[in-house]
Amino acid sequence: MIIFRVLLYFTSFFVIWYCSGIIIKSVENIAQRFRVTPFAMSFFVLGILTSIPEFSVGINSIINNTPDIFIGNLLGASLIIFIFIIPILAVFGSGVRLVHQLNENNLIFSLLVVASPVFLIADNVLTRTEGVFLIIIYFILFYFIEKRHGLMEIQKEKKQFLNKNFFEDIIGLLIAGAVLFLTSRYLVTETVYFSSVLKISQFIISLIVLSIGTNLPEISLAISAVISGKNEVALGDYLGSAAANTFLFGLFTLLNGKRVNVGIYSFRILFLTLLGLGIFYFFSRSKNNISKNEGKILLLIYLLFILSQILFP
Repeated sequence: MIIFRVLLYFTSFFVIWYCSGIIIKSVENIAQRFRVTPFAMSFFVLGILTSIPEFSVGINSIINNTPDIFIGNLLGASLIIFIFIIPILAVFGSGVRLVHQLNENNLIFSLLVVASPVFLIADNVLTRTEGVFLIIIYFILFYFIEKRHGLMEIQKEKKQFLNKNFFEDIIGLLIAGAVLFLTSRYLVTETVYFSSVLKISQFIISLIVLSIGTNLPEISLAISAVISGKNEVALGDYLGSAAANTFLFGLFTLLNGKRVNVGIYSFRILFLTLLGLGIFYFFSRSKNNISKNEGKILLLIYLLFILSQILFP
């Protein structure tokens, strides 16, 4: 019985991946009709859209009164982008070139926004005031990047957006969103079940397992790049997704209605997260790429992160 539940649990990740793909494609089409700039599409639109699984899991964890699940999921989801997904591209693609339009200050600020939740929960508590702070710094990042790049291209002529394809995109988005929400609700419920059966905290399961499953949209992008032989990655997609997770941290903390106590959080998470992001920044700024050997170093940090949570929970 438990084996069947495990198989169904992991199958649900692929349902999330499939529905996320439909949502991303639909909103991409809609955004293009409204002439959103390419950089805004990369950093904000795709960044937020690839965080839809985290959003759906987070909402359901609030409904189920299990905030540890959204905390662990978002922490793990932000980290594995930089020390697992991009390094996988570097290792199997013999290096990867990072393509982005961020200056050094905006890149550093973006990574600080990504890392800010691990600082705030270092005392094992996330308050509503801290939740407001996380939302504010995300919009400050939004402001500085919008000021430099702009979000919308100037409309020189009016276009008719309400056509057949537009309605198809809307319908596809709504159906995929409903399936995604129900699947995420199942994942949250099953995470609670496995936590009880295996005597492992919901936080650890979410940090290690659920965070990989909700990052399948980003992982699928990486796999496609390796298969197609591309040795470059649009860093804005990944930075935008990780930064959006910080916004979700703040949003879910407010929706929870009270402070969130994170009893299982440890200094190791803070140290390894900052170590991973710091080394990623150092590698990325040296030549604007991640070499194969540098990818292996980042993957080693991720392995240490996983082992530290399994061996010393």
